[in-house]
Amino acid sequence: MKTPARLQSLIDEGLIDTVVRQLMSGKEAMVYVVRRGDETLCAKIYKEATQRSFRQAVDYTENRKVKNTRQARAMAKGTKFGREVTEAAWQSAEVDALYRLASAGVRVPVPHNFWDGVLLMELVTDAEGDAAPRLNDVAFAPEQARTHHATLLTEVVRMLCAGVVHGDLSEFNVLLAADGPVIIDLPQAVDAAGNNHARRMLLRDVANLRGFFGQFAPELLATHYGEEIWQLYEQGALRPGSALTGVFARQAGAVDLEGVLREVGDARAEEAARRLRLQTRS
Repeated sequence: MKTPARLQSLIDEGLIDTVVRQLMSGKEAMVYVVRRGDETLCAKIYKEATQRSFRQAVDYTENRKVKNTRQARAMAKGTKFGREVTEAAWQSAEVDALYRLASAGVRVPVPHNFWDGVLLMELVTDAEGDAAPRLNDVAFAPEQARTHHATLLTEVVRMLCAGVVHGDLSEFNVLLAADGPVIIDLPQAVDAAGNNHARRMLLRDVANLRGFFGQFAPELLATHYGEEIWQLYEQGALRPGSALTGVFARQAGAVDLEGVLREVGDARAEEAARRLRLQTRS
């Protein structure tokens, strides 16, 4: 195929040899299958974030570090330079998260390089060696659903122990590799200790997994792993491999009405986004 302009610089630098085909195109990036010697990898080309809402950008980018105060002021003012810095920080967030999580043993694609706005990483494959499908493209028997759900909870815990919350985890950004689920799409990943929205995002991530796998194993719908995981994290007791029960007793107290309304709004926005993704994939 004709080499996309954004990938030509990787060929010129000797980072890849050829472009095989386009794998997917989404709102935030285009992904290509590429070759480097005997290796087959994938290259993720980031698009400008024109379709992300302002609220999402603020929630996800809270407390992200930039090189200097000039960049921070430009980001706050929303100038052209500030938008460029914000976009660069958005892209590097995924790169940083992938390296951090891969080092922690989390099941994510192994990153190889980041050059000129292109992330070069492992191509996740199925048992036949083809590009692995997303969870939303697969139907599961109840036992399979329970197994994959447990595996992903283990990965969520491992991520949180590494200080990272995915922030947008669902059946649309988990691939089913030959040896089990692999988590992808991390530009919105947040620092668990430095972002005030981390708890809400973690609970939403776990609820998304519960809702998806609960279609195949309905007993999962009654579980509350997210609250249990976050409580252990707050107590400093969360460890990779921590035993989880899925049971969580809420403490009685005053109702945070503002928080409840915010959760309702977030749930509606998430459902609208989910429906949009389904429409674009049909």
